[in-house]
Amino acid sequence: MDKKNIAIIGSGATAIYLLKHITDHLEKFKNTIEEISIFEKGVHMGMGMPYNPETTDIYNLANISSEEIPDLPETFGDWLRKQEPEMLSSWNVNDLPIDDTKVYSRISLGAYFQKQYNILIQQLTEKGIIVHQIKEEEVSDIQMDEKTSRVLVQSVKGGSRSFDKIIIATGHHWFEEDNEEIGYYSSPWPIHKLLPESGEYYNYPIGTLGASLSAFDVVTSLARRHGVFIEKGDELCFNLNPDARGFKIVLHSLEGWLPHLQYEQEYPMREIYRHTSREEMISLIDNNGFLRIHTFFDKICRQALIQSFIKDKMPKMVEKLERDNINFKDFIQIMSDDHEYSNSFEGMRKERVAARNSVNQNMPIYWKETLDDLMYCLNFHAELLPAEDHLFFRREVMSFLMNVIAALPLSSANILLSIYDAGCIDLVVGKVEVIENSGNNDRTVIKVEKEDGTKDTFKYRMFVNCAGQKNIELEQFPFASLIKAGNVRKARAKFETLKNSNELPKNVNIDLIFEEKNDLLLYTGGVDIDAAYRLIGKDGKPNDSIYDISFTHTSGCRPYSYGLQACNATSKILIEVWLSAFSENSDINVEIEKITELYDDNEI
Repeated sequence: MDKKNIAIIGSGATAIYLLKHITDHLEKFKNTIEEISIFEKGVHMGMGMPYNPETTDIYNLANISSEEIPDLPETFGDWLRKQEPEMLSSWNVNDLPIDDTKVYSRISLGAYFQKQYNILIQQLTEKGIIVHQIKEEEVSDIQMDEKTSRVLVQSVKGGSRSFDKIIIATGHHWFEEDNEEIGYYSSPWPIHKLLPESGEYYNYPIGTLGASLSAFDVVTSLARRHGVFIEKGDELCFNLNPDARGFKIVLHSLEGWLPHLQYEQEYPMREIYRHTSREEMISLIDNNGFLRIHTFFDKICRQALIQSFIKDKMPKMVEKLERDNINFKDFIQIMSDDHEYSNSFEGMRKERVAARNSVNQNMPIYWKETLDDLMYCLNFHAELLPAEDHLFFRREVMSFLMNVIAALPLSSANILLSIYDAGCIDLVVGKVEVIENSGNNDRTVIKVEKEDGTKDTFKYRMFVNCAGQKNIELEQFPFASLIKAGNVRKARAKFETLKNSNELPKNVNIDLIFEEKNDLLLYTGGVDIDAAYRLIGKDGKPNDSIYDISFTHTSGCRPYSYGLQACNATSKILIEVWLSAFSENSDINVEIEKITELYDDNEI
């Protein structure tokens, strides 16, 4: 077998775990891979945007503890414990001794990732694999040579290189531009653009679209520049600088939810088949080849959740699941109502008591952990869901999950509540519309539609869109030649029960519906991939030379992929698929029976 020359586009967490899984099988890969070229558009190799000091702030927390970070050559906690006090202080790591259950600053995690990346590069080179690290070189285009099956990678600087295989492992994309004249910022990143000059203050309200983790990065960074936090026992007190009396942050949220808080977990690492088996999942596929989400809930989730609520001593939920036989939508509604407060800040204060008990007394909140595992399992079988269930998941389930599971660290909750107690933060509920060409040359104007249909108008000298990364459109896929040549297509799901667009519910966006080969399809967002993460072209065939493991591109096919554990799992699946094909001297096989064997054997 000829040795391969491969390229990895991006050097962040996904790429690091890809390298890690290659090094786990170096004895096999040293005979199949000759060279690896890693392209990084930034200055720092092996960090990734969220952990890069050029994009994030010293006060932004990582939102993940050492025990939740998938294996690398050294754990985050052990690595931090080896660092000099001066270095820790430079990363704002001052809560000593280091605890594997606590969260630390993003820039400290970025430094850790870079060290692990360098170790992995050294391991590869010691086994004879040549590694080219190409920094400050953004890939501008990718072209497929159909005759040779090789891939041409072009850079912004004008150079081009040819490879046998490429893996797209890029991070976040924000396509909307900032408009600083009216104080509108399309994302918080890099966060330094939002910060006042030393000695200056924002003596006016600042608005954010969204009240999620990104919004709290903005809150924390700006609050640190406008006041000081003083510890009083287990509480924090925020003292606003007298020169910043007009400073205030207004969070705008559609549902009015604040994220739930960090909780203790029995198993910090997610597993696909923790609460089921590959055989059971396959048995749920109906005669049309679909896995229905309500069947999944009824046959797998129900019993797992019952057991978790028994452990959590929540008999009413056990009764609802057992005796009342509530469905998935009912379950989401009940749990949402249970965590909905007329004042979300006071609700967070109430939940903080339970969260502190969970963490301090090592008492897991089993139902949250179980639900996370179950949705992780569903994510890696999402190609089996019909369009009806993709719509249900995105509308009814996803926003609830992202508020419940994407937990806010307790230290961040302490900061947030202290700012609230100082009268420096508000939360406004309602659907936000940014008014373009409002006639205000120095303000961002928004209209907020409340639940009763009435609208209020707000004007901000600074307004930051913290709604997070959206699914890219096919036209936004960054490599135009692949689109032009038909090497990529829209991610899609087929409707099982609906046969034409006239049967669609009124609230479905008709722009996402299309027909192809007499099938009614839903555009789920991003580009289409198969279970091995190969790009699928217009002809419906996967491309053995081009793989895409970027969440921003593939979330239409893998809707619950986020965070470092998904980075690890995605990379591991890709490498295990390659190894399986090598060992069997066969083509890649992504049939459900075969791909789930990999999920099962490797405890992904």
